[in-house]
Amino acid sequence: MKKIFIVPMPAVKTENIDWISNLRLIALYAVIILHCSSPLLMGYGKVSMSDWWAADFLNATVRFAVPVFVMITGALLLHREYEIGDFLKKRLTRVVAPFLFWSLVYIWFSWYNEEIKFSGDVWENIKIVLHLLKIGSSYHLWYVYMLIGLYFFIPVIGKFVRNASEKEILYFLAVWFAVMLISQPYLSHVNPAVDMHYFAGFAGYLVLGHYLAFKDFKVNNLRLWMVLLFVFSIALIAIGSRLFIKYPKWPGTMFYEPLNPAVVMLSSSIFMVVKLTVPKVPPVITRIRDFAGKYNYGIYLGHALVLSILDDPLDISSKLFPRLVNYVFNGNIPDDFSISYKLCTPIIAIPLTALICFLLTLSLVWVINKIPFIGKWVSG
Repeated sequence: MKKIFIVPMPAVKTENIDWISNLRLIALYAVIILHCSSPLLMGYGKVSMSDWWAADFLNATVRFAVPVFVMITGALLLHREYEIGDFLKKRLTRVVAPFLFWSLVYIWFSWYNEEIKFSGDVWENIKIVLHLLKIGSSYHLWYVYMLIGLYFFIPVIGKFVRNASEKEILYFLAVWFAVMLISQPYLSHVNPAVDMHYFAGFAGYLVLGHYLAFKDFKVNNLRLWMVLLFVFSIALIAIGSRLFIKYPKWPGTMFYEPLNPAVVMLSSSIFMVVKLTVPKVPPVITRIRDFAGKYNYGIYLGHALVLSILDDPLDISSKLFPRLVNYVFNGNIPDDFSISYKLCTPIIAIPLTALICFLLTLSLVWVINKIPFIGKWVSG
């Protein structure tokens, strides 16, 4: 049976590197938009429906973010042969050191905001820190825990992918999708007692990303079809989420979950659209993209901190620079100033806030990276 994955990814082909670099940056910006829109979504019933719909639409549009990160990992790593020890040492070192640094930063920020309290008992304080490191000291760090688990699995699933026929790859993806489908709450009544959790989880995105990256599809107008699938998936996620919130028979966030068939379609379609698109841009744009791409992981780790500061920037500023803030505002410091979805109409404010956050976090990570000796290890 014909094998389709025996030839390594041709890393020397610039267009392959370019589209993956483009996709990685798009996914990163999408993550920040997602987190900018979430507070407004959680205000359902307390905010105007027009504002909520705007957040719902933007949230649905960018739900591909984390799945696409995993798909990129599969596209870049599954085709290679690894010595397990070297692979884990190299990958985990790159991931864990910045993760621990930023986790401690978030623990400090929680203490600064009086969300957690330390006592005079050193051991009790250490246990608090260790507990937060175990469960995640910020809402977005779940991705890192998931990624570490995938790294342990990649040497195994990679060997399967490199030696599998296309039919076997498609079999794996079909079963993964089917298991995901019948695991949804609205299909729980048809979910059999057969244990199929071996096919569940984010590992399917690894294989899907590798397959879509390597497969040369002979389909007319494929990019157009993928654009239409992308639009359809957005509508399905946005409208489905609204209906489930209005008629709460099932969890209202169900369509937002990464392991949801609608999100799989959304992620696959944007992956293919970017793969099939070769934009002609000035060299300066490429250089900016590559510069930001170097700090992609650090931006992901640090953006939640910047978003928290932007949500109430004058509170932080008045504590750090009280005289300056008093002078600028003439003693009348506004209580509700926020760089968030509240800036203006949410359909504009959310992407704008995400862009501001992206640029500020990039600057912060770049500065940390320049710290002698430790900067490059902890910045991400």
